[in-house]
Order: sequence, then C-alpha cells, then structure tokens
Amino acid sequence: MSDTPIPYGPITITDAFGPGGLALLKISKVVAIAGGLVFVALVGMSIVSIVGRKLFGFVVPGDVEVLQMGAAVASASFFAYCHMIHGDVKVDFFTHNLAPRKVALLDALGSLLIGLFGTLIAWRTAVGAVSIREVHETSAILDWPVWVAQALMVPSFVLMAIVGFYMCAHLLRLAAGKFK
Repeated sequence: MSDTPIPYGPITITDAFGPGGLALLKISKVVAIAGGLVFVALVGMSIVSIVGRKLFGFVVPGDVEVLQMGAAVASASFFAYCHMIHGDVKVDFFTHNLAPRKVALLDALGSLLIGLFGTLIAWRTAVGAVSIREVHETSAILDWPVWVAQALMVPSFVLMAIVGFYMCAHLLRLAAGKFK
C-alpha cells in the first residue's frame, strides 16, 4: 500500500496519522479489498448462473441467497476505509468558505457520529445474529444458517466505529495544532 498523502485543505490527512493511524488505514484497506474480492466472486457466480440458465439449462443452486448474503457482508467492508480517506459523501455548500479549523471541527463531529453509529450497528447486528442463531433460521434453498452472514458483518462495523473515533480524535488534534 502506498502512503500517498490524502488532500485535506491546506494539509494532507496522513500528516499526523502516526503508526497507529497508518496501521488502521492499512487494515481498513485490506478489509475493503477483501470485500471487493467478494463482490468479484459474486459477479462471477451470477454470470455463470445467468449464462448457464440461458444456454444450458443450468442454474447455480441458491444463487440469489448467496448473492444476498455475500453482498451484505461485502458492502459492510467498505465503510471504514471510505471514512478514513474522507471518501464520504459530503455536502459542503455551507462550509466551503469556513476556516479550515472550523471545517476540521465539523468533520470531527461527523466522525464522532460515525463512531457512535458504527458502535450501535455493530451491537445490534451482533444481537440480531445471536437471535437468528437461536431460532436456527436457514436459507430456503441451500439451508445455510442465516446468522453466519449477519455475524460476518459485525467486524466491519466494529472497524467502522474504531475508525470513526480515531478520525474524530485525529481531526481534533489537527484543529488544535495545524489550524490555529
């Protein structure tokens, strides 16, 4: 992974990351790449199933179930990296003329909210997975336990929470130091 600086106003976002922040950035990137590979595999499976159905009368059994479960797990994997590199969708119509310090403070508040939301969704997803496991719910065609896919999303949401809290602290440090 290159440590290419990420632009953020007059500074770069990796200016003050330090070893812990850079490790968190690398972990987030690896998780996002893993999620991307899951999506590639899902596309490959879908192509095989669609072409097989149209040309050979062959269908990948449970392809829709696998697609649903895999897409849920894969999409959860992108949130942490996206937030870490400031890839979130932002509407800066009201803030583009503010001083960089004020923008950093507002972004720190947004990161705090990401951390809190990540914590909440990780907790509720874990509770949901446990509940689904207790009732032994399985998919209709493949008879796979549904709780596994839900449980596999939890680490990504925990990582999103950690990144949110880290970025909040990082942006507060930047606001206090670099933008006086």
